[in-house]
Order: sequence, then C-alpha cells, then structure tokens
Amino acid sequence: MVTTVNTTESVNNILTLDNPSFCVYLLCACLLVLKMMGVTLLTIYNRFKHKAFICPEDAKWLSGEIVMNDKVERVRRAHQNDLENIPIFLAAAFAYLWTQPYIWLAWVLYLGFTIIRALHTIVYTLIILPQPTRALLWLVGFLITGYMAIHSALHVFIYLIKYT
Repeated sequence: MVTTVNTTESVNNILTLDNPSFCVYLLCACLLVLKMMGVTLLTIYNRFKHKAFICPEDAKWLSGEIVMNDKVERVRRAHQNDLENIPIFLAAAFAYLWTQPYIWLAWVLYLGFTIIRALHTIVYTLIILPQPTRALLWLVGFLITGYMAIHSALHVFIYLIKYT
C-alpha cells in the first residue's frame, strides 16, 4: 500500500532547501551532470590522444584520421549509457519527491544511484573489469529508477482514485 509520509508537510515545502530530500536530489543531479561532462572531456581527450575523429574537418584541422578507435568508442559508449539512464533517473527521482518519502530512503536511493553510475563509468572506461561487474552496476541503477517510477505512479494513481 502506498501512503503519504510526513502528511503535515505542505506541497509548497517539497521544492525548498528546507526539504532534505530535495537537497540530496539537487546534489545528486549536479554530481551526475558533472560526471557526464567529465565523460565528454574524456571522449575529447581520447580523440586527440589517438587522433581518431569522426568529422573530416576535425581530422584535417588536427592532422588526424577518420577512424574508429576502441578506446574512444568505449568512452563514447559509456556516455551513451549515461544518456540512456541518467535522464530517466532524474525524472523518476523528481516524481518520487512528490510522494514525500522517508528522508533516509530518498537519500539511499539518490546517493546509491549516483555512486552506482560513477562506479559504472569507472569500470567501463578507466579500470575495465570483466562482466558481470558492469551489468550488475547497471542493474542496480535500473532497479532504483524503476522502484521510484512505480512507487510514484502508484502514489498518484491512489490519490486520483481517492480524491477524484
């Protein structure tokens, strides 16, 4: 059963720095954005290091080639994986705020996902570990996002049934 926790807290107090869950959401969102920016810079670094470019004008300007490079592609795939997972986490985590969850649980889910994604990037790009390491990290993040999305949807569904 989905219930509202902290029922005395008004909706107006959800998106405020007085709400610890919102603060940790903002912190994790910023850390995830910075992590993705770091992966972008790592991609650029690898392109320059290996002189492996995808555009003719870049290759010509920087005396490189239009080639596929395994190291560049590995980092690019890590970035693609971030783009497939982090935006939906941010949406589900934002929706989850509106369910007024237990503060400790929001912190565990938000910080857990953030740490998992950082580890995922590390084992994908810097310290390459054998599978299923990366797959398990991805799965934990996927389950966290799924839990928050389902919990939030059920919360709204029950609210709609009860109050409309």
